[in-house]
Amino acid sequence: MKIDVLTLFPEMFDSPLSASLLKKAIDNYILEISFTNIRDFSTNKHHKVDDYPYGGGKGLVIKPEPVVLAYESIEKKLNSKTIFLSPGGKVLNQEKLEELSKFDHLILLCGHYEGIDQRAIDLVVDEEISIGDYILTGGEIPALVLIDGVSRYLEGVVGSKESVMEDSLSNGLLKHPQYTNPRNFRDKEVPEILLNGHHKNIKEWRKEQSYIRTRINRPDLWRKYLKKKKEEK
Repeated sequence: MKIDVLTLFPEMFDSPLSASLLKKAIDNYILEISFTNIRDFSTNKHHKVDDYPYGGGKGLVIKPEPVVLAYESIEKKLNSKTIFLSPGGKVLNQEKLEELSKFDHLILLCGHYEGIDQRAIDLVVDEEISIGDYILTGGEIPALVLIDGVSRYLEGVVGSKESVMEDSLSNGLLKHPQYTNPRNFRDKEVPEILLNGHHKNIKEWRKEQSYIRTRINRPDLWRKYLKKKKEEK
């Protein structure tokens, strides 16, 4: 998969992309990530990319020209999609990550300051995506979240495809608790059922724990899960 990132701060991506599974995916040519600095396409001699908003208000807005010119400089693949990381978009979920992983090319537009001139968004963006109902300083961290989440669906990034499919939220529920050695840690024992080797019982226990965790920690997901099950009957 090819991912192009349009940003004013490409250096924010250096450390996260040079470690762990993302580095492995890049080194193995599973994932190709390129950066285009929006500031390089400023039409201002001082490389200024922002200005005060029409109608008044505090803060600065990124001008449309450098954004559109930066976008136009990228060579697009046939199966590509442009995403603006914005608090005004639909909230990212596991289903969306899996959907996006099927594209050959993603173009991620990172906003900053008070946002981007709407005309640029109208001209180049296919979809707006948010990572949650809160405000960050820019779109770079949300872009990293999306890159990390999408990459796990790419063949060869995660060792076991089964591990991806069993993760929290993949089936609409939170994942069951996990345990490893030692069997006793500070007087806390690994549940006995995980030690008896009875795979059917273990599977049922994990399912029940998943239900309990979701019901307690994410009642919103639990209601959604029950509704879906009811509709499937």
